[in-house]
Amino acid sequence: MKKVISAAAVALALAVGVGVYLNTGVSAAPASTFVLLDGSKKSTEDLKGKVTLVNFWATSCVTCVGEMPKVIATYDKYKGRGYDTLAVAMSYDPPSYVVNFAETRKLPFKVAIDNTGAVAKAWGDVQLTPTTYVVNKRGEIVKRYVGEPDFAELHKLIEKLLAEA
Repeated sequence: MKKVISAAAVALALAVGVGVYLNTGVSAAPASTFVLLDGSKKSTEDLKGKVTLVNFWATSCVTCVGEMPKVIATYDKYKGRGYDTLAVAMSYDPPSYVVNFAETRKLPFKVAIDNTGAVAKAWGDVQLTPTTYVVNKRGEIVKRYVGEPDFAELHKLIEKLLAEA
């Protein structure tokens, strides 16, 4: 029997600031092209070979802004071991706000702007922020969080995935 989490339960959990883990099973990360702040592009294929955190966020999202120091600390802790982070700003986020946030907060990882919303749509029609995916070295999504992740649990998962061949 599968557990079903109602939309109301997810909304309530998000309202009180609790991250919700939604089990999506292991599936290939959707083919996407991420347009980075410097104008360069990164594809889903480029994620392979590293454990990657793909974080959908917005500058107007209080939880997103609040979790960003933990996302940065996680990146700093594991970046030398084959771990990466890609922050994807939502289509409704003004690009100037995203650039300002990335510069003033000195985000150490790649930041993409999903101008058309196509990336969010491809990744499960992401509408709630933050929504965070953990992608293994084979380019498969192994976990999805809606809301702020439990970072202690996330670190354990990252360490397990980094140890895999």
